[in-house]
Amino acid sequence: MKIQKVTDAAFRKYGKVVQNVDFSGLVEALKSTPLPDDVVYEPSIPELEALPVYAELQKKGYGELPIQIGYCNGKNYKLNALEYHRSSEIDVAGEDAVLLVGAQQDITEDFTYDTSLVEAFYLPKGTAVELYATTLHYAPCCVHESGFRVAIVLPRDTNLPLEEKHEGWEDALITAKNKWLIGHAEGGLPEGSHIGLIGKNIDIKDSLQ
Repeated sequence: MKIQKVTDAAFRKYGKVVQNVDFSGLVEALKSTPLPDDVVYEPSIPELEALPVYAELQKKGYGELPIQIGYCNGKNYKLNALEYHRSSEIDVAGEDAVLLVGAQQDITEDFTYDTSLVEAFYLPKGTAVELYATTLHYAPCCVHESGFRVAIVLPRDTNLPLEEKHEGWEDALITAKNKWLIGHAEGGLPEGSHIGLIGKNIDIKDSLQ
């Protein structure tokens, strides 16, 4: 598939590049985070939240709402699933990465989504983007065989375990706090996940050649 840039006009409906914030300390700190052969996500890391950028993002990015800074690191080339939140997410590239994204508006009434609608965008190291609440996304993909490191900024408690049971209608998609998930049958998701991605489980590896 075609890999576009986050600076291209096509990205504007999904998000924007974050300007006037110094992410250099966060990018440097990400070098000390794990880089496994699979994918690991940690929603809140005290060492990252102790950086000056934390207060700046809480003030400017989230209008003083409590936030968390974690990371999603590893090696991945496939879509596997798409998720969305009721809030924007800020992704900061500690290494080059590719984001696979779609629009929540294209989810059908029975909560399926055609993977042919997914678009790919190159996120270079040191760049941060805000993904709007209506942007479907999941784990980043590799640009280099060594893997990716991406800091993930979200409202506090997002992606933490649920405290109540959720079932029926859109509630059936909730898998964690502030997280609605639509999985692919080949995505290797936990039993009980809503499987609603129709079409190919996108693999960008050939597109990087």
